[in-house]
Amino acid sequence: MIEDDADVRRGFLRSLQESDFATSSAATGVAGLETAIAGRPDLIVLDLGLPDFSGEEVLRMVRAVSRVPVIVATGFDDESNIVAVLEAGADDYLVKPFGGAQLVARVRAVLRRSQEMRVRSDTRLVVGRLALDGARRTAELDGRPLSLAPKEFDLLYYLAGRPGEVVAKRELLTEVWRVPYSGTDKTVDVHVSWLRRKLGETARDARYLHTVRGVGLRLESPG
Repeated sequence: MIEDDADVRRGFLRSLQESDFATSSAATGVAGLETAIAGRPDLIVLDLGLPDFSGEEVLRMVRAVSRVPVIVATGFDDESNIVAVLEAGADDYLVKPFGGAQLVARVRAVLRRSQEMRVRSDTRLVVGRLALDGARRTAELDGRPLSLAPKEFDLLYYLAGRPGEVVAKRELLTEVWRVPYSGTDKTVDVHVSWLRRKLGETARDARYLHTVRGVGLRLESPG
């Protein structure tokens, strides 16, 4: 747990320890990074309001070296702030104030999903000339490497696991971003736009990614 408020930190650590989690903690971003790298934890709970670095900066530094699940604790409940931390690589978020029981439940849920993803991510998926290696988190199109951001890969990999099926945006937000659906949420649309650019296609001239208006997305082999 990376949290600068000593009282908050002690309370949450006590809740986790009472639920049989082994814990460690840090009060600054630098100390938290050092602990995370040295201790290789199963999960990080990260406060955004740290004294040395912003939580988003710490999250990006963690993501540069590790895929460890991260739950962000934030005092901001506006959609743009939440989307920003999720796109930076967070696996879940909690809006302060929240209780120890909710934190324990979220930790268990994220760890469970992480384990399920590790089991599924060993699979190599191929759709047409698009190939994704879940274990190495690499993608190729027509035999050439594709440079994908973490969430771009997660989205494409999820769709590739269900080729030819229409997948609702609600499901993508729940399963890929781990956030509740909002009719005004443009997160999926933005990532699809980035993916189309990298796949060399457009919404009007789609080859792999097809939008089914009012329903969701379908990934299929051209032709």
